[in-house]
Amino acid sequence: GAQAGLRRPAPLPQTGWERLSDLWRPDEQQRYPEEAVNIAKSAFTAGLVGWLYGGLPAFVSARKAFVESSHGEIFQSRADALQSAHRAGLRSFIRYGWRWSWRVAAFATIFNVVSTGLSAYRDKTTISNFAAAGAFTGALFRMHLGLQGLVGGIMFGTAFGVPAGGLLMAMYGLAGETLQEKRSRERRELYEQKLAEWQSRLSMTEILGQTENNAQGKSETERAREL
Repeated sequence: GAQAGLRRPAPLPQTGWERLSDLWRPDEQQRYPEEAVNIAKSAFTAGLVGWLYGGLPAFVSARKAFVESSHGEIFQSRADALQSAHRAGLRSFIRYGWRWSWRVAAFATIFNVVSTGLSAYRDKTTISNFAAAGAFTGALFRMHLGLQGLVGGIMFGTAFGVPAGGLLMAMYGLAGETLQEKRSRERRELYEQKLAEWQSRLSMTEILGQTENNAQGKSETERAREL
């Protein structure tokens, strides 16, 4: 009964689909893999950068247009005029900032999901993974424009993916290992630790069981002698 409760640790993922599925599964402490966390962080950062990229120019342009078009209007005070100009700029900041924000965040998220998934499935990180992810993401964003837009999206995505992948590979080179290599190493070390603990518990259980059987055998022998 004690041995039945001791289960051998689950083996490491062997196929690409197993590694891909394991990439989005939390561990025993309900912590998601570093790659999944980085995708979420990059999506937030990309959304913020996109909002600033689209919102700040729109804010300045709208504020300037409001000042130029309101020369004939009468305001209660200079502060009232400044507040009206700021409100006009803020409306444009929110409108155009959001328009750029979700597009940039979606592009970065799809690109990172595809490149990370390819690295996990192939069990290696290469420039071709980022080039393929860029081509797929660009095609997805431009496919509604027809064949010409699809080709243009593939070319743009590839042109974006190659240098982005090269930059990441350079960063991995400085770190000494890629995220995929780090995850594989940590997963292998954890499996070996669990396997050693399982073997230790199993050996201890066998020793205790044998000791108990010997004790029972001696008791039965002694009772038989008494009879």
